[in-house]
Amino acid sequence: MNDLESTMASIDRRQMLKLGAAGLGGMALADLQAAGSQGATGIHHTAKAKRVIYLFQSGGPSQVDLFDHKPMLAKHHGEDIFKLVEKEGRLTGFTNGHKIHPVIGPKYKFSRQGGSGAWMSELLPHMSKITDDVCTIRSVSTKPVNHDPAMTFMQTGHGLPGRPSMGSWLSYGLGSMNRNLPDFVVLVSRGDLGNMQPLNNRLWGSGFLSEKYAGVRLRSGAEPVLYLNDPAEKPIKDRREILDVINKLNEEELSRSGDPAVATRMAQYEMAFRMQSSIPDLSDLSDEPESTYKLYGEEARKPGTYAFNCLMARRLAERDVRFIQLYHSGWDHHFNLPSHLPKRCKETDQASAALITDLKQRGLLEDTIVVWGGEFGRTTFSQDGKVKADYGRDHHANCFTTLVAGGGFKPGLVHGETDDFCYSVVRDEVPVHDLHATLMHQLGIDHERLTFRHQGRDYRLTDVHGKVVRELLT
Repeated sequence: MNDLESTMASIDRRQMLKLGAAGLGGMALADLQAAGSQGATGIHHTAKAKRVIYLFQSGGPSQVDLFDHKPMLAKHHGEDIFKLVEKEGRLTGFTNGHKIHPVIGPKYKFSRQGGSGAWMSELLPHMSKITDDVCTIRSVSTKPVNHDPAMTFMQTGHGLPGRPSMGSWLSYGLGSMNRNLPDFVVLVSRGDLGNMQPLNNRLWGSGFLSEKYAGVRLRSGAEPVLYLNDPAEKPIKDRREILDVINKLNEEELSRSGDPAVATRMAQYEMAFRMQSSIPDLSDLSDEPESTYKLYGEEARKPGTYAFNCLMARRLAERDVRFIQLYHSGWDHHFNLPSHLPKRCKETDQASAALITDLKQRGLLEDTIVVWGGEFGRTTFSQDGKVKADYGRDHHANCFTTLVAGGGFKPGLVHGETDDFCYSVVRDEVPVHDLHATLMHQLGIDHERLTFRHQGRDYRLTDVHGKVVRELLT
């Protein structure tokens, strides 16, 4: 009998299970605590980008009032849209029962901008100046036609809750680029935004992936992360000693049970400890020069505003956070669009352009993808079947515009075309799954290979769909 056989013969079943659990638990803990860029699958091919900043405009910005200029709308103002186009696609319950659906021509002036000649509305004077840095995709389409499933679909690739969000997939697939901040950070604009759709934390949740891949929401104000500060104001040395004791207890439990949730908890404690020193530095803007506020606007001084969050996004990108998600609500303009749309544009226009400009000046835009867009677009016809000054527009899933800058997307490209009434895509459609596949490709991921086995099947962000739209890429 050799040494291994002798050792195996001398231990009972209980000891064997304990040793096995300890070994598995130790490997899980080592994996969770490891720093570096290697994730669950790693890079499949050479990446053009390292990180994503997603400026999500919740509610559905009106593409025909902002990006997709359609002179025929003014010419046929007041006429029934379905006498002008072939009816296809879903209508919502708001407008499905109307006898007519009158076309409403945009009241805002459009002009061609930059060398690309992209059409931009007068409501976006700052974004108009950077069209040559932006890839304008006018032919994005989606499946759901109502807010909650459409937001869920855009964030997770599926209309029903329970799937991991895009940021979680990237965190799982690529791992962390820093030790002191989460891989996936969420910022939500606050204030009286009107027409506000609820933002559930499952939109940045990890679904069936480990909780460590979920987005961490940073709050506005003096305490960006709740319960991060020690109320007893103990020195950092004391906190480290306390955490070491807690970790020893958790290690014993991990050795006993082999439960991966214990290892996840330990990793979360370690991350919280590191964030105690890194978050105050992140949120302290005293080192920002006056030129920053000239670029982003004075609103960037106020925590919780969209401009402040855009500035925070740049600071997070500098610190190598993998996925930064901004949510700005108030774009759901069923009624009185002429009153509400200019307000939303004023809140977001300067800061959105400033972020892209700032990243470019710092050499970060080359490997950072910035996405600007909502869950769907708006109809070219009136919400309530009437022509009136305070008109609104209903949800529209057939076609809408999304802007993408940096990370190897072609700057100045205007991709895709809709019909004369912006009802359907007529050239180069980009479904949501194709957009996701293309974003992942630029990050070095083959969207068909980044999978997770759950309940007997392999899941992925693009479900069973998606192709890389290479025409969008340099």
